[in-house]
Amino acid sequence: MKIDISESGDVRVLAFEGNLDTSTSPEAETRINELIDGGASKLLINFTQLNFIASSGLRVLLATAKKLGPAGGTLGICGLNPTVQEVFDISGFGTILNVFETEDEALSAF
Repeated sequence: MKIDISESGDVRVLAFEGNLDTSTSPEAETRINELIDGGASKLLINFTQLNFIASSGLRVLLATAKKLGPAGGTLGICGLNPTVQEVFDISGFGTILNVFETEDEALSAF
């Protein structure tokens, strides 16, 4: 999996490419925690290039949201393809996380 990190104003944008599964979730969690520990409080994760997400990937997202919430931070998710959208729908994550169709839509909501 590849993770590109960029900034848009005070929002850190993480673009995931590949699969977010048992083998790649630890790396994703480490990169996210480094950003949060470095002071980032607004994160947008763009899944446009993500092929698949497993329950371990969902756990990373939930842990991130829980870590950001008490500090007044925000987590946004965008760019879900039909496969990833189905996982979000079945798991209920589409209702507990801020999910947007596009990166521009998500950034305007921050």
